[in-house]
Amino acid sequence: QVQLVESGGGLVQPGGSLRLSCAASGSIFSINAMGWYRQAPGKQRELVAAITSGGSTNYADSVKGRFTISRDNAKNTVYLQMNNLKPEDTAVYYCNADPVTINWGQGTQVTVSS
Repeated sequence: QVQLVESGGGLVQPGGSLRLSCAASGSIFSINAMGWYRQAPGKQRELVAAITSGGSTNYADSVKGRFTISRDNAKNTVYLQMNNLKPEDTAVYYCNADPVTINWGQGTQVTVSS
């Protein structure tokens, strides 16, 4: 069973950047699509970015042009580069397959505030 560990979150000012990492304990090579999800307080978890094994990407409208997802199958790692962060990006960020097939990790907190 693959386990996921997210890292890279923190407190950042509006307009700042963060790079999140998701390390999988097992191979993600066979997983067609991996995604980054987020859950803000009082809101449902939502998919914000996804990437296929071939490198095709898809983004939620709210992050398009600001976030970039990438994956390194050799390192079993998925990344999320987040630029021009806004207060509404504040949430706990998780990675998982798309659709979800793996137990959720602990996530990493991203707080955007001045």
